[in-house]
Amino acid sequence: MTLTVLKLGGELFEAAPARERMADLIAALPGPLIVVHGGGKAIDAELQRRGIQPKKVDGLRITDAETLDAVIAVLAGSANTSLVAALVARGVKAVGLTGVDAGAGRAAHAAPLQSTSGALVDLGLVGDPTDADPALFRTLVNAGYVPVVACLGVDDAGQVLNVNADVMACRIAAAMGGPVELVIAGTTPGVFDAAGATIPALDVDGMDALIRSGAANAGMVAKLNACRAALDAGVSAVKIVDGQDLKTGTTLVAGVRA
Repeated sequence: MTLTVLKLGGELFEAAPARERMADLIAALPGPLIVVHGGGKAIDAELQRRGIQPKKVDGLRITDAETLDAVIAVLAGSANTSLVAALVARGVKAVGLTGVDAGAGRAAHAAPLQSTSGALVDLGLVGDPTDADPALFRTLVNAGYVPVVACLGVDDAGQVLNVNADVMACRIAAAMGGPVELVIAGTTPGVFDAAGATIPALDVDGMDALIRSGAANAGMVAKLNACRAALDAGVSAVKIVDGQDLKTGTTLVAGVRA
């Protein structure tokens, strides 16, 4: 049976009504499932509450020590717990985790980013999950549980690192092996062309063209790059979909556009 790795943007479940709707959609999904989530605007709100100005480049958060404390509080705390609680209320055997647990999300400090503007940017305490350990996830999935994974990683020295949720979902999908469908859910119905229309299917060359042309915004650049890595790693199906229905969106393919 095909495993679904579902990545949720934090904005899809921050408010209680949205969280209830998202929990309903997830509970209705067939087959084994792993959920990976970010923190979205809740992290920005927590930073502002602490008097810290959020900083991002090409959709990736620049993370210093103070920012990381806020990220951990949201991702491993309020965001993860509230989503797990909503799923449990619907009979889903959800288990809240982060990539730190059992070292499942081992990460190295991310190299400086060559941004689309041409500048070289140090992302700070940001991790690149170059190798996800699937053992814990397989154990839970095989026992009928649904891992709900917040996008935090850990390096070999025990330093917690902020990890982009799209990248973490892609690495987990690739590590699980077998038939895996990766679904990246956000607030828009897929990938848009220059005219603002959803592109039904997109190949690697098309992704590159969107990025080069500037038609893909900063957040979409990060998503497309992560999804391309998942396709290169052998993930059988990759989709970027509307979080309102988990269906409407764009199918990404490694070869020629379908």
